[in-house]
Amino acid sequence: MNEALWALGRGSGLVALVLFTVALVLGVTTRSGRPVPGLGRTGVVDVHRTAALTGTGLVLAHVVSLYLDPFAQLRLVDLVVPFLGADRPLWLGLGTLAVDLLGVITVVSLLRHRVGPRVFHAVHLGTYALWPVALLHALGNGTDGGSAWFRTLAVACAAAVAGAVAWRLLPSYAGRGWARTPRKVAP
Repeated sequence: MNEALWALGRGSGLVALVLFTVALVLGVTTRSGRPVPGLGRTGVVDVHRTAALTGTGLVLAHVVSLYLDPFAQLRLVDLVVPFLGADRPLWLGLGTLAVDLLGVITVVSLLRHRVGPRVFHAVHLGTYALWPVALLHALGNGTDGGSAWFRTLAVACAAAVAGAVAWRLLPSYAGRGWARTPRKVAP
C-alpha cells in the first residue's frame, strides 16, 4: 500500500505540473483574445479552466497521498505552514507555499463573479508566482528531480511558460486579438 501512495503522490504531482503549464500558457492566450486553431476563443477558455481545475484536483491527490504515506512523514502543519518541514524544509516549504497560493487563486477564481474583475485579475496574477515555485519544489523535493527524463520535461515546461510570458510582455501584445470597448462613465 505504501508504494501505491508514493506512486500516486509522484504521478499526481508530475501531471499537475504539466497541466498547470498548459493552463498558464492557455491563460496567456486567452488574455490575448486570439483563437487557437481548432479551439476558438471559448474553447481555449474551457481547456484553460479544465486544465487548471484538474491540476488542482491532482495537487489535492498529491498532498493527501503523501500525507497518508508513512515514508514521507508529513505533518499536518507541513501542509499549511511553509518551511517548517523536518526533511528538506526549503523544498517542502516551496510546495506548501505553492499549495497556499493555489488555494487562494482557486477560491477567488471560483468566486470570480462575486469578487469582481479587478480582484479576480489581481489574484489571478499570482499564477505567475505559483508556477515557478511549484517547479522548484518538484526539482528540489521530487523523487525524480535529478533524473534526465524529468529534467527534460521541466525544461520543456519552463520553455513553454517562458515563451508565453515573453509574448505577454511584448508591447504589441495588448493590441492583438479582440478589441476592448471603452467603459461608459455615468454622468
